[in-house]
Amino acid sequence: MNPQTKLAEQVLSDSQTVDSSRLYLEGIIAGFIGAATIALWFLILDSINGRPFYTPSLLGTALFNRGEMPASPENVPVSLDMTLMYTWVHFLAFCIIGGFASRLLGLAEKNVHVGFGILLLFVIFEIGFIFAALVFAEAVLQALAWPAVLVGNLLAAASMGGYFWRHHPNLVIRP
Repeated sequence: MNPQTKLAEQVLSDSQTVDSSRLYLEGIIAGFIGAATIALWFLILDSINGRPFYTPSLLGTALFNRGEMPASPENVPVSLDMTLMYTWVHFLAFCIIGGFASRLLGLAEKNVHVGFGILLLFVIFEIGFIFAALVFAEAVLQALAWPAVLVGNLLAAASMGGYFWRHHPNLVIRP
C-alpha cells in the first residue's frame, strides 16, 4: 500500500470518527432538550395543581419502590430523593434515545428512503410507550392524567425534532 492511499484511508477514518462524535453529541443535546421540556411541562402542571415536583416524585416512587405503590397514588408525598433519582434516570433515558435518533438521522441523510422508516419508528415508539404505560402503570397514569402524559411526550418530541431539524437541514424524507 502506498503512502498516499494510507493517508487517504486515515483521513477518511478520522472524518467518520468526527462525524460519529458529532452525531452522538447532537443526540445527547437533543435528549437533554426533550427531557427538560417534559420536566418543565410537568413542573408547570404540578405547580398549577399546588404540588410542585409531584409527578417526578410519583414516578420515582413507582420506579424505585419495586412496584410497591400505595393504594391511592394521588396521596404519595412529594420526596426530594425520589424526584432527583427519577430526574436523573429520565434525563439519561432521553439522552440515550436522542443518541439513537441522531444516529438514525445520520443514516437518513445518506439514504432518503430511511427517513420515512424513522418517522414510522417514532409513531410506533409513541404508541408502544402509551400501551406499555396503560398496561404496566395504570394507577400511576390515572394519577397523572394520561392526556397530560401524552401532551408532554409530544412536546418533548417536537422540541427534539426542532433541534434535529436545525442541525440536519439537508434531510429529505421520502416514502
